[in-house]
Amino acid sequence: MKGEKGFSFAEVVISLAIMGIVAVGFLSGLTTASRGLMTTDERETANNLAEAQMEYVKNLPYGVSYSKSMEILGEYDYYDVDIVTTALEDGNMQRVEVAVHHQDKLEVIVLQDYKVNR
Repeated sequence: MKGEKGFSFAEVVISLAIMGIVAVGFLSGLTTASRGLMTTDERETANNLAEAQMEYVKNLPYGVSYSKSMEILGEYDYYDVDIVTTALEDGNMQRVEVAVHHQDKLEVIVLQDYKVNR
């Protein structure tokens, strides 16, 4: 057994330190990726809600203002919608803006479209 050599204490400590640095870098990357995924999911959900509300408004009769569909909004927890209309010059056309908010954040997404009085 005299000919066998093992790792010294210093080698073990250095290898553990290197593995720790690699693990911290890996976990940091996972955290960043997780935040990015959550942001993407939030924006995609807001986009789906905005498109659904816009289609709802487009199918309503022409009017001065429109209320949001609580049936559509009920499917999206923690989101709220604001619908703003602006009459254009000739009075037979208006710009419709649907803004979606997530909890207490500012606007997540805003969709604009036009509606014609036919």
